[in-house]
Amino acid sequence: MSNEPVSLDHALASFHALWSPRVVAHVNDYDVRVAKVEGEHLWHLHDDTDEFFLVLDGQLHITLREPTGEREVVLPKGAVFTIARGVEHKPSAPSGAAILMFEPTGTLTLGDRHEEIPNHIDVTTGHALGL
Repeated sequence: MSNEPVSLDHALASFHALWSPRVVAHVNDYDVRVAKVEGEHLWHLHDDTDEFFLVLDGQLHITLREPTGEREVVLPKGAVFTIARGVEHKPSAPSGAAILMFEPTGTLTLGDRHEEIPNHIDVTTGHALGL
């Protein structure tokens, strides 16, 4: 990891794969990841960690399964949202989006428990940026 500033615009322009985050920085034991997303991810949850999202471009939808039922949170560009550990959720971006996430290093993109993995989902702990 470089000790130089990272342009998020350049980082996002350096890859095209959807649902395949790139690690742009580290903060203590956390990765700062950016991803391009479009369509649907999958239902999953993280047993031991919260998940932080910042929408850099577009609009991200996150459906949550809560004790009272399902609800959808819509995040426009510039919005942040944290999903508490243990909450099942399904991100989607019908028209595409660019997002930034904070996750503990080594966290799988599909969580600890998930439904069947569709072909368009990259099972990763985050790829090196490779600028």
